[in-house]
Amino acid sequence: MENYQILIVEDEDVTRFNLRNLFEAEGYKVFEAFNEETMTTMLSQNDINLVIMDINLPGKNGLLLGRQLASNKNLGLIFLTGRDSDIDKVLGLEIGADDYLTKPFNPRELTIRARNILNRIGNNKNEIELEQPIVTFNEWKLNGNSREMTSPTGDVIPIPRGEYRALRLLIKNQGNIVSRQELIKEMTGRDLRDNDRTVDVTIRRLRKHFESNNNTLELINTIHGEGYRFVGNAK
Repeated sequence: MENYQILIVEDEDVTRFNLRNLFEAEGYKVFEAFNEETMTTMLSQNDINLVIMDINLPGKNGLLLGRQLASNKNLGLIFLTGRDSDIDKVLGLEIGADDYLTKPFNPRELTIRARNILNRIGNNKNEIELEQPIVTFNEWKLNGNSREMTSPTGDVIPIPRGEYRALRLLIKNQGNIVSRQELIKEMTGRDLRDNDRTVDVTIRRLRKHFESNNNTLELINTIHGEGYRFVGNAK
């Protein structure tokens, strides 16, 4: 196992202590933060691979902080919080989090999900060099190096890791149906769970990018009961 480094961002001392012990027992190097200031310091001083963050934090909340982190394609993000409403879950996934768990949580499940994300990040470090880094489709451009889309009018749109991976998989299989199970596996490294809306939220976000730039052609079709299909013309 690589010597991955995890940052716990949690203002409750007992929870933070327990999480540190949990991941240190798994062999990870663990750092702690309890607000935005200490999180920023830890990130600047260490090569963090995964952030596990509560939403209810003093000062700027976790959703706002998570939005800042989502632009880093080599940094995983799990929200671990007591807020279990569908709205919070959707918001967390929309800003680019890799996963969202609610308290109380199963420690074994958390470590498995964290390991899946870390393994995917490790496997992805060199993947861009193995592929065509820039793909064009219907006057759009997808840049794998910067993880940005450029619209036909020249607007540059940064996209979170999950959206990028979903779109890339759809483009690779253009014209063919890609199941929600295949998409979630590509995006997060885990299997699809009951009532899991991660894929649907991600596709909705991608469609919003296209719609906001006056794109009248639907590029991603919904195949009810099966998955999604990219119907653009990728080159």
